[in-house]
Amino acid sequence: MFIPDNKKYEKLYPEYTDRHYIKINKNRGYIFDESYPYVDNSKKFRRKRRLIRFIIVTIVFLLARIRMGLRIKGRKYLKQNKNILKNGVISVSNHVHMWDYLALLVAIRYFKPNYLAWDKNVNGKDGKLIRLTGGIPIPTNNFSATKKYLSDVNNFINNGGWLHIYAEGSMWEYYPFIRPFKKGISYFSIACDKPILPIGFSYRKPNFIRRIIFRQKALITVNIGELIYPNKELNKKEMELDLIKRSHEAICKLCKIDNNIYPYLFNDTKKEEYKKSI
Repeated sequence: MFIPDNKKYEKLYPEYTDRHYIKINKNRGYIFDESYPYVDNSKKFRRKRRLIRFIIVTIVFLLARIRMGLRIKGRKYLKQNKNILKNGVISVSNHVHMWDYLALLVAIRYFKPNYLAWDKNVNGKDGKLIRLTGGIPIPTNNFSATKKYLSDVNNFINNGGWLHIYAEGSMWEYYPFIRPFKKGISYFSIACDKPILPIGFSYRKPNFIRRIIFRQKALITVNIGELIYPNKELNKKEMELDLIKRSHEAICKLCKIDNNIYPYLFNDTKKEEYKKSI
């Protein structure tokens, strides 16, 4: 297990493991209510998204490989389960890099996922790009909006969509351990009767040139695991917790973390200190 030099970020990591430390300095004024198209199927939006995807495929994929030293493991599971994945799936992962969604797109390249996004991020300066790359804002403090959001996302998955969820709830760059998962990751799997695909982002030590000249803290590996299905012999509450637990354990294993310092389920969990010598 390689722990990157993350001194720059250690002081920024919030007290609670699901909180954000990125400052959003712009507000586009979007209102995420019951009238907002959480999954936009309009022709105009789809045309724009196809164009952005073309740019990503032809240019950004290459940049991601170079910038992140990207490696991909476990693509055999995508091939083995191609027909299952085409019928709808929920992938879950840790969130450790500004570009890790681009890394995900490289890893699963023939699929076209949407992903759940922080509503303030969608309203920020990169909001349009987030939307065009598949970002779905999560509404807050509005029951009618939440009901519409859940309906839109369920329909997307049931129609063969791929939904990606950053299970820890926020991005902590270069954090070495897998933080507790938010309870909602199991909701869509159970509601739509679709499997969960665990994906872990792990680190590798950069060579001399990358470390000294380009000042790269770590190289990124995308680790794809085997599908995880709801255990229908359990009651609903037990099923939810079991899915979260098995997903968390799978990602720890994919990232080769044998001594993870966090429980699998977020419960107002605070940041734990860790030793650099691990």
